[in-house]
Amino acid sequence: MSIAINVICQDRPGMLRDIAGAVAKWGGNIVYTQQFLLERGMNQGRASLYMEIDCVAEDIPPMVEELEAFPAIIEVSIHETFGKIYGARVIIIGGGAQVAQVAVGAVSEADRHNLRGERISVDTIPLVGEEAIADAVSAVARLPRASILVLAGALMGGRITREVKKLQEEGIPVIALKMAGSLPAQADLVVTDPIQAGTFAVMHIASTAVFDIGRVRGREF
Repeated sequence: MSIAINVICQDRPGMLRDIAGAVAKWGGNIVYTQQFLLERGMNQGRASLYMEIDCVAEDIPPMVEELEAFPAIIEVSIHETFGKIYGARVIIIGGGAQVAQVAVGAVSEADRHNLRGERISVDTIPLVGEEAIADAVSAVARLPRASILVLAGALMGGRITREVKKLQEEGIPVIALKMAGSLPAQADLVVTDPIQAGTFAVMHIASTAVFDIGRVRGREF
């Protein structure tokens, strides 16, 4: 089974090693982790270590008990994984006004599927400039559960197009609004209406929809 464990601990060298060692001792396989310093609240200045772990159910209580026994650990809590809570992610990048319209379509469509029990979330960032957008496109491959990218703007090409190609090679499809530049020729799908672009993005990743970009790849709507 998969569980999520969040650990609040002192900020000191070796904590990640010690915690990972305790998880491994009980046969847990850490499949995702993130850690950061808390900047507010009662634990300000302490470290938060979140882990998603594949493990045997009966090994969870002794694993947690061992973690709680560490002098440097303040709190251990068990949660559902981010995948169960937030699900697959639609990423929208580009010019602010167009990003907003794509988000309207994506959120409206995600609402229909989430009401049926799915979990689809929508992430947006309004950006301008080739380098800023290209960096953001490159980072999508490193985002957990990122399932599809929509690029919204009036002109995109150059390094953005090259980063899109790399992203597609990682298995993440890309929808582009109809725009000038080399990007539309590289995108999996080109859509004129931004609201429809957001709708298509969600329909592609939803298990309760029948739309598949692979069947219309290279077309323009």
